[in-house]
Amino acid sequence: MVAEAVTGQEAIEQYRVYQPDVTLMDLRLPDISGLDALLAIRREFSEARIIMLTTFDGDADIRRCLESGAQAYLLKTMPRAEILETIRKVHQGKRYVPPEVAAQLAQHLGQAPLSRREIEVVQKIAEGNRNIDIATSLFISEETVKGHIKHIMEKLEASDRTEAVAIAVRRGIIRL
Repeated sequence: MVAEAVTGQEAIEQYRVYQPDVTLMDLRLPDISGLDALLAIRREFSEARIIMLTTFDGDADIRRCLESGAQAYLLKTMPRAEILETIRKVHQGKRYVPPEVAAQLAQHLGQAPLSRREIEVVQKIAEGNRNIDIATSLFISEETVKGHIKHIMEKLEASDRTEAVAIAVRRGIIRL
């Protein structure tokens, strides 16, 4: 181990100084997300080998991290031997997604993802906003909000707004 960081900004700074062979990055950090830190590091150092190590197993989190350049996505509950083996694989230039993480991804494979606007709408619902309030804050009509909510519920296979929010949180689409 060459360095340790508590915040995402500190992780970026430490990476610049030490440029480690492999970086373990938590998804949730006190200042910026681990994903934002990963993106910042990969912008500067395109060959950076970063493993996301977290407690969050939502398919949206996993997908975003892997699409952004993480070489692996591990859960903190995984056996120590598997974590060490993954570090070795990533050091060799390989990618790794453990079966339980892959299963989480596969569960929602083929489902249409929420659009950026739909994510904004479901986040506003989670914050307790009414349709008219959502419309006003996003500068769209209330009818457009209703259309977005209909699409959100269809895509998430939710029966009501509350269930849509619960599914979006569980899958890592939004944060509370």
